[in-house]
Amino acid sequence: MMDIVVVVTAVILSLAAAGAIIRIARGPSLLDRVLAADVLLVIVGAGLCIDMAVSRHLNNLVLVVAISLIGFIGSVTVARFVADRRDEPVEP
Repeated sequence: MMDIVVVVTAVILSLAAAGAIIRIARGPSLLDRVLAADVLLVIVGAGLCIDMAVSRHLNNLVLVVAISLIGFIGSVTVARFVADRRDEPVEP
């Protein structure tokens, strides 16, 4: 039973990762690309968490926390950059 669950979650995460990579490549704006990169980091973290649950170990816990922090800090940084850019006056 556990093997079926692992295969199903692997397929779902693979499809989600493929969708995020396509959005990174085609995204019409910077925010779309950043959001897709953040989603990709979440998918990698979810894959590591599933591996830890199946294998019953905590070896990747530090890596999951680091990936989460990198994703959060990156998203906040880009959001501040975009907000600062929108506040600038537009020159004719």
